[in-house]
This record gives sequence, C-alpha cells and structure tokens, in this order.
Amino acid sequence: MKAFWKNHPALRMVLMLVLFVLSIALVTAGWKMTGQLAGLGIMLLGVALLLAVLALYNAPYQD
Repeated sequence: MKAFWKNHPALRMVLMLVLFVLSIALVTAGWKMTGQLAGLGIMLLGVALLLAVLALYNAPYQD
C-alpha cells in the first residue's frame, strides 16, 4: 500500500481534500444539531474522516 501512495501523489491529494471538506461539513452540521444524539453521531463520523485524512497523509512515510 505504501508504494501505491508514493506512485500516485495527485490522487492522494485530491482524496485528502475531498475527505477533509466532507469531514468539516459533517462536524459543522452535527454541531448545529446541539442536544440531539444524531448530531453527536454525525460529528463522530466527521472526526473519523479527519483521522482517515491523517492516515492518508502519513501513508507514504511509513517504514
């Protein structure tokens, strides 16, 4: 998997950008639903996507 991300940096950047924008949108949408359990779930999904962006960012640098 490491070689794939090193050979396709443009795909990695586009995927990171799309996931980042989606995760920020989910976090803010969940934040607007203060007091509802569904809002918490939406925000947790957004945070999970932010962690996925971080994993994609670090993928080429793994040993």
